[in-house]
Amino acid sequence: MCTNFKTKKASDGSVVIGRSLEFPTAMPTALAALPSNFASVGVASGGKSGKAWAATHGIVGMCAFGKPELLIDGMNDAGLSAHLLYMPGGYCTYQPFKGDGTDLSEADLIAYLLGTCSSIAEVKAAMVGVNVWGFDPGMGFAPPIHCLVHDATSSIAIEFHATGWAIVDNPTGVGTNAPYMDWHLTNLNNYVGISNDTPAAQTFGSFTITALGQGQGLIGLPGDFTPPARFVRAAAQVALSDVPATGAQAEQFTMHILNSFDMVPGIVKESLGASGLVDEVTVWDTICNLTGKRYAYRTVTDPTWYVVDLASTDFTKPARVQAISFTGDFALVSI
Repeated sequence: MCTNFKTKKASDGSVVIGRSLEFPTAMPTALAALPSNFASVGVASGGKSGKAWAATHGIVGMCAFGKPELLIDGMNDAGLSAHLLYMPGGYCTYQPFKGDGTDLSEADLIAYLLGTCSSIAEVKAAMVGVNVWGFDPGMGFAPPIHCLVHDATSSIAIEFHATGWAIVDNPTGVGTNAPYMDWHLTNLNNYVGISNDTPAAQTFGSFTITALGQGQGLIGLPGDFTPPARFVRAAAQVALSDVPATGAQAEQFTMHILNSFDMVPGIVKESLGASGLVDEVTVWDTICNLTGKRYAYRTVTDPTWYVVDLASTDFTKPARVQAISFTGDFALVSI
Protein backbone atom coordinates (compact mmCIF):
# COMPACT_ATOMS: atom_id res chain seq x y z
CA MET A 1 0.00 0.00 0.00
CA CYS A 2 1.26 3.48 -0.85
CA THR A 3 0.04 7.06 -0.91
CA ASN A 4 1.14 9.73 -3.40
CA PHE A 5 0.02 13.36 -3.67
CA LYS A 6 0.90 16.79 -5.01
CA THR A 7 0.60 19.65 -2.53
CA LYS A 8 -0.76 23.05 -3.55
CA LYS A 9 1.59 25.16 -5.65
CA ALA A 10 3.44 27.54 -3.35
CA SER A 11 3.17 31.30 -3.75
CA ASP A 12 6.71 31.34 -5.13
CA GLY A 13 5.73 28.75 -7.77
CA SER A 14 7.24 25.71 -6.04
CA VAL A 15 5.63 22.31 -6.66
CA VAL A 16 6.22 19.42 -4.24
CA ILE A 17 5.20 15.74 -4.33
CA GLY A 18 4.89 13.38 -1.37
CA ARG A 19 4.96 9.58 -1.41
CA SER A 20 4.87 6.83 1.21
CA LEU A 21 5.83 3.20 0.63
CA GLU A 22 3.92 0.75 2.79
CA PHE A 23 5.20 -2.79 2.32
CA PRO A 24 6.81 -5.62 4.26
CA THR A 25 10.47 -4.76 4.82
CA ALA A 26 11.49 -8.01 3.09
CA MET A 27 11.99 -6.17 -0.22
CA PRO A 28 15.43 -4.50 -0.16
CA THR A 29 15.48 -0.89 -1.37
CA ALA A 30 18.26 1.66 -1.74
CA LEU A 31 19.00 5.15 -3.04
CA ALA A 32 20.02 5.17 -6.71
CA ALA A 33 21.23 7.56 -9.39
CA LEU A 34 21.18 7.06 -13.13
CA PRO A 35 23.37 9.23 -15.40
CA SER A 36 21.93 11.61 -17.97
CA ASN A 37 23.42 9.49 -20.77
CA PHE A 38 22.15 6.17 -19.37
CA ALA A 39 21.47 3.74 -22.22
CA SER A 40 19.54 0.56 -21.63
CA VAL A 41 17.44 -2.17 -23.15
CA GLY A 42 14.29 -3.45 -21.50
CA VAL A 43 14.47 -6.78 -19.70
CA ALA A 44 14.69 -9.65 -22.17
CA SER A 45 12.46 -12.70 -22.36
CA GLY A 46 12.77 -15.85 -24.42
CA GLY A 47 16.16 -14.80 -25.74
CA LYS A 48 14.77 -11.61 -27.29
CA SER A 49 15.56 -8.07 -26.11
CA GLY A 50 13.09 -5.46 -24.98
CA LYS A 51 12.77 -1.82 -25.98
CA ALA A 52 16.02 0.18 -26.18
CA TRP A 53 16.36 3.79 -25.07
CA ALA A 54 19.02 6.42 -24.44
CA ALA A 55 18.45 8.86 -21.59
CA THR A 56 18.89 12.62 -21.72
CA HIS A 57 18.05 13.32 -18.06
CA GLY A 58 19.72 12.29 -14.82
CA ILE A 59 17.57 10.52 -12.22
CA VAL A 60 17.63 10.12 -8.44
CA GLY A 61 15.26 7.72 -6.71
CA MET A 62 14.65 4.52 -4.79
CA CYS A 63 15.53 1.22 -6.45
CA ALA A 64 14.81 -2.41 -5.59
CA PHE A 65 17.12 -5.42 -5.15
CA GLY A 66 20.31 -3.36 -5.45
CA LYS A 67 19.79 -2.61 -9.14
CA PRO A 68 19.77 1.15 -9.90
CA GLU A 69 17.68 0.77 -13.04
CA LEU A 70 14.86 -1.01 -11.14
CA LEU A 71 13.35 2.22 -9.83
CA ILE A 72 10.14 2.25 -7.83
CA ASP A 73 10.22 5.99 -7.08
CA GLY A 74 12.19 8.94 -8.40
CA MET A 75 12.55 12.31 -10.09
CA ASN A 76 14.78 13.67 -12.83
CA ASP A 77 16.78 16.84 -13.33
CA ALA A 78 13.98 18.31 -15.46
CA GLY A 79 11.51 18.30 -12.56
CA LEU A 80 9.43 15.23 -13.50
CA SER A 81 8.63 12.56 -10.91
CA ALA A 82 7.29 9.00 -11.25
CA HIS A 83 6.11 6.53 -8.63
CA LEU A 84 5.16 2.83 -8.84
CA LEU A 85 2.29 1.96 -6.49
CA TYR A 86 0.97 -1.53 -5.81
CA MET A 87 -2.30 -2.51 -7.61
CA PRO A 88 -3.41 -6.01 -6.52
CA GLY A 89 -6.88 -7.52 -6.68
CA GLY A 90 -7.20 -7.81 -10.46
CA TYR A 91 -6.57 -4.13 -11.21
CA CYS A 92 -3.38 -4.70 -13.19
CA THR A 93 -3.08 -6.87 -16.30
CA TYR A 94 0.17 -6.91 -18.24
CA GLN A 95 0.49 -7.84 -21.90
CA PRO A 96 2.39 -10.88 -23.20
CA PHE A 97 6.00 -10.29 -24.24
CA LYS A 98 6.07 -9.66 -28.01
CA GLY A 99 9.77 -9.76 -28.81
CA ASP A 100 9.50 -7.07 -31.50
CA GLY A 101 11.51 -4.34 -29.75
CA THR A 102 8.48 -2.62 -28.16
CA ASP A 103 8.54 -4.53 -24.86
CA LEU A 104 9.15 -2.72 -21.61
CA SER A 105 8.71 -4.40 -18.24
CA GLU A 106 6.98 -2.63 -15.36
CA ALA A 107 10.37 -2.66 -13.60
CA ASP A 108 11.96 -0.62 -16.43
CA LEU A 109 9.16 1.93 -16.66
CA ILE A 110 10.46 4.69 -14.37
CA ALA A 111 14.02 4.55 -15.71
CA TYR A 112 12.64 4.83 -19.24
CA LEU A 113 10.16 7.64 -18.61
CA LEU A 114 12.32 9.79 -16.33
CA GLY A 115 15.37 9.23 -18.49
CA THR A 116 13.73 10.35 -21.72
CA CYS A 117 10.97 12.78 -20.70
CA SER A 118 10.78 16.25 -19.14
CA SER A 119 6.99 16.72 -18.99
CA ILE A 120 3.68 14.88 -18.85
CA ALA A 121 3.17 15.67 -22.54
CA GLU A 122 6.44 13.92 -23.35
CA VAL A 123 5.47 10.96 -21.14
CA LYS A 124 2.25 10.51 -23.10
CA ALA A 125 4.20 10.58 -26.36
CA ALA A 126 6.87 8.20 -25.04
CA MET A 127 4.26 5.57 -24.11
CA VAL A 128 2.89 5.33 -27.66
CA GLY A 129 3.79 1.94 -29.13
CA VAL A 130 5.20 0.57 -25.87
CA ASN A 131 4.13 -2.92 -24.80
CA VAL A 132 4.28 -3.28 -20.99
CA TRP A 133 4.75 -6.85 -19.81
CA GLY A 134 5.11 -8.31 -16.34
CA PHE A 135 8.60 -9.16 -15.05
CA ASP A 136 9.60 -10.67 -11.70
CA PRO A 137 12.45 -8.49 -10.36
CA GLY A 138 13.08 -10.85 -7.44
CA MET A 139 9.78 -11.02 -5.59
CA GLY A 140 8.65 -14.41 -6.87
CA PHE A 141 6.01 -12.81 -9.10
CA ALA A 142 5.54 -9.82 -11.40
CA PRO A 143 4.27 -7.13 -9.00
CA PRO A 144 0.97 -5.55 -10.09
CA ILE A 145 1.42 -1.78 -10.18
CA HIS A 146 0.26 1.47 -11.66
CA CYS A 147 2.56 4.42 -12.33
CA LEU A 148 1.78 7.92 -11.08
CA VAL A 149 3.63 10.73 -12.86
CA HIS A 150 3.79 14.45 -12.02
CA ASP A 151 5.26 17.57 -13.53
CA ALA A 152 4.84 21.13 -12.28
CA THR A 153 1.47 21.61 -14.01
CA SER A 154 -0.27 18.23 -14.29
CA SER A 155 -0.50 14.64 -13.07
CA ILE A 156 -1.45 11.31 -14.65
CA ALA A 157 -1.89 7.66 -13.77
CA ILE A 158 -0.65 4.95 -16.14
CA GLU A 159 -2.80 1.87 -15.62
CA PHE A 160 -2.65 -1.62 -17.08
CA HIS A 161 -5.84 -3.24 -18.35
CA ALA A 162 -6.51 -6.44 -20.27
CA THR A 163 -6.74 -4.31 -23.40
CA GLY A 164 -3.38 -2.61 -22.75
CA TRP A 165 -2.10 0.40 -20.84
CA ALA A 166 -4.23 3.50 -20.35
CA ILE A 167 -3.31 7.02 -19.25
CA VAL A 168 -5.78 8.81 -16.98
CA ASP A 169 -5.45 12.54 -16.30
CA ASN A 170 -5.52 13.12 -12.55
CA PRO A 171 -6.69 16.63 -11.60
CA THR A 172 -6.36 15.86 -7.87
CA GLY A 173 -2.68 14.90 -8.06
CA VAL A 174 -3.50 12.14 -5.52
CA GLY A 175 -3.03 8.41 -5.91
CA THR A 176 -3.16 5.30 -3.74
CA ASN A 177 -3.86 1.73 -4.84
CA ALA A 178 -6.82 -0.26 -6.18
CA PRO A 179 -9.23 0.27 -7.76
CA TYR A 180 -8.62 2.29 -10.93
CA MET A 181 -8.25 6.08 -10.86
CA ASP A 182 -11.66 6.88 -12.37
CA TRP A 183 -13.34 5.04 -9.45
CA HIS A 184 -11.39 7.06 -6.88
CA LEU A 185 -12.32 10.34 -8.59
CA THR A 186 -16.00 9.37 -8.63
CA ASN A 187 -15.84 8.28 -4.98
CA LEU A 188 -14.83 11.80 -3.93
CA ASN A 189 -18.42 12.83 -4.63
CA ASN A 190 -19.40 10.97 -1.45
CA TYR A 191 -17.51 13.56 0.59
CA VAL A 192 -19.06 16.81 -0.59
CA GLY A 193 -19.39 18.99 2.50
CA ILE A 194 -16.08 18.08 4.15
CA SER A 195 -14.85 21.38 5.56
CA ASN A 196 -12.16 22.97 7.70
CA ASP A 197 -14.82 25.18 9.34
CA THR A 198 -16.54 24.35 12.61
CA PRO A 199 -20.26 23.87 11.87
CA ALA A 200 -22.71 26.40 13.32
CA ALA A 201 -25.09 25.37 16.08
CA GLN A 202 -28.36 23.77 15.01
CA THR A 203 -31.72 23.71 16.76
CA PHE A 204 -34.11 20.77 16.77
CA GLY A 205 -37.36 22.06 18.31
CA SER A 206 -36.24 23.43 21.67
CA PHE A 207 -32.98 21.46 21.69
CA THR A 208 -29.78 23.08 20.41
CA ILE A 209 -26.68 21.14 19.44
CA THR A 210 -23.21 22.65 19.07
CA ALA A 211 -19.87 21.39 17.89
CA LEU A 212 -17.87 19.69 20.64
CA GLY A 213 -14.58 21.04 19.34
CA GLN A 214 -12.55 22.20 16.37
CA GLY A 215 -12.35 19.85 13.39
CA GLN A 216 -16.00 18.81 13.47
CA GLY A 217 -16.32 19.85 9.82
CA LEU A 218 -14.19 16.82 9.00
CA ILE A 219 -16.55 14.28 10.53
CA GLY A 220 -17.01 11.52 7.98
CA LEU A 221 -13.44 11.69 6.72
CA PRO A 222 -12.31 8.03 6.62
CA GLY A 223 -9.48 7.16 8.96
CA ASP A 224 -8.64 3.59 7.98
CA PHE A 225 -5.74 2.45 5.79
CA THR A 226 -7.64 1.08 2.79
CA PRO A 227 -6.72 2.64 -0.57
CA PRO A 228 -10.09 4.44 -0.97
CA ALA A 229 -9.86 5.89 2.55
CA ARG A 230 -6.28 7.08 2.08
CA PHE A 231 -7.17 8.62 -1.29
CA VAL A 232 -10.00 10.65 0.26
CA ARG A 233 -7.93 11.62 3.29
CA ALA A 234 -4.99 12.78 1.15
CA ALA A 235 -7.25 14.68 -1.25
CA ALA A 236 -9.00 16.43 1.65
CA GLN A 237 -5.76 17.43 3.35
CA VAL A 238 -4.30 18.83 0.14
CA ALA A 239 -7.52 20.67 -0.74
CA LEU A 240 -8.06 22.19 2.71
CA SER A 241 -4.45 23.04 3.57
CA ASP A 242 -3.16 26.59 3.24
CA VAL A 243 -1.18 27.68 0.20
CA PRO A 244 2.50 27.37 1.18
CA ALA A 245 4.54 30.52 0.77
CA THR A 246 7.77 28.90 -0.39
CA GLY A 247 9.22 25.62 -1.56
CA ALA A 248 10.64 25.02 1.90
CA GLN A 249 7.20 25.45 3.45
CA ALA A 250 5.66 23.22 0.78
CA GLU A 251 8.13 20.50 1.77
CA GLN A 252 7.08 20.95 5.41
CA PHE A 253 3.39 20.72 4.50
CA THR A 254 4.13 17.56 2.52
CA MET A 255 5.95 16.04 5.48
CA HIS A 256 3.01 16.73 7.81
CA ILE A 257 0.52 15.15 5.40
CA LEU A 258 2.80 12.12 5.07
CA ASN A 259 2.83 11.81 8.86
CA SER A 260 -0.88 11.03 8.83
CA PHE A 261 -0.28 7.89 6.73
CA ASP A 262 2.46 6.35 8.88
CA MET A 263 1.76 2.74 9.79
CA VAL A 264 2.89 1.68 13.24
CA PRO A 265 4.30 -1.88 13.05
CA GLY A 266 1.53 -4.31 13.92
CA ILE A 267 -1.49 -2.19 12.95
CA VAL A 268 -1.70 -3.78 9.47
CA LYS A 269 -0.51 -7.30 8.72
CA GLU A 270 -0.13 -9.15 5.44
CA SER A 271 0.17 -12.85 4.60
CA LEU A 272 3.58 -13.46 3.02
CA GLY A 273 3.59 -17.11 2.00
CA ALA A 274 5.78 -19.32 4.16
CA SER A 275 6.63 -16.34 6.39
CA GLY A 276 3.02 -16.17 7.57
CA LEU A 277 1.62 -12.87 8.78
CA VAL A 278 4.12 -10.03 8.60
CA ASP A 279 3.87 -6.34 9.44
CA GLU A 280 3.13 -3.91 6.64
CA VAL A 281 4.93 -0.72 7.60
CA THR A 282 5.83 2.65 6.13
CA VAL A 283 9.26 1.52 4.94
CA TRP A 284 10.10 5.01 3.69
CA ASP A 285 8.64 8.32 2.63
CA THR A 286 9.93 10.56 -0.14
CA ILE A 287 9.46 14.22 -1.02
CA CYS A 288 10.14 15.46 -4.55
CA ASN A 289 10.54 19.22 -4.89
CA LEU A 290 10.04 19.37 -8.65
CA THR A 291 10.93 23.03 -9.01
CA GLY A 292 13.67 23.13 -6.37
CA LYS A 293 15.20 19.88 -7.74
CA ARG A 294 15.42 18.26 -4.28
CA TYR A 295 14.74 14.60 -3.50
CA ALA A 296 14.27 13.85 0.22
CA TYR A 297 13.61 10.63 2.11
CA ARG A 298 13.31 9.11 5.60
CA THR A 299 12.91 5.50 6.69
CA VAL A 300 10.83 3.51 9.14
CA THR A 301 13.58 3.42 11.77
CA ASP A 302 15.34 6.72 11.06
CA PRO A 303 13.25 9.89 11.54
CA THR A 304 15.89 12.12 9.93
CA TRP A 305 15.10 13.51 6.49
CA TYR A 306 17.98 13.12 4.03
CA VAL A 307 18.07 15.34 0.94
CA VAL A 308 19.72 14.92 -2.46
CA ASP A 309 20.27 18.17 -4.37
CA LEU A 310 19.85 17.23 -8.02
CA ALA A 311 21.38 20.53 -9.14
CA SER A 312 24.72 19.53 -7.61
CA THR A 313 24.50 15.80 -8.38
CA ASP A 314 27.04 14.58 -10.94
CA PHE A 315 24.96 12.87 -13.60
CA THR A 316 28.03 12.11 -15.72
CA LYS A 317 29.04 9.32 -13.33
CA PRO A 318 27.87 5.74 -13.97
CA ALA A 319 24.67 4.33 -12.48
CA ARG A 320 25.12 3.74 -8.77
CA VAL A 321 23.40 2.60 -5.58
CA GLN A 322 23.81 3.86 -2.04
CA ALA A 323 22.42 2.23 1.10
CA ILE A 324 19.80 4.18 3.03
CA SER A 325 19.84 4.52 6.81
CA PHE A 326 17.62 2.34 8.95
CA THR A 327 19.48 3.07 12.22
CA GLY A 328 18.68 6.68 13.07
CA ASP A 329 17.57 8.13 16.38
CA PHE A 330 16.11 11.24 17.97
CA ALA A 331 18.50 14.14 18.56
CA LEU A 332 19.65 14.53 22.17
CA VAL A 333 19.52 17.98 23.76
CA SER A 334 20.45 19.23 27.20
CA ILE A 335 18.48 21.60 29.38
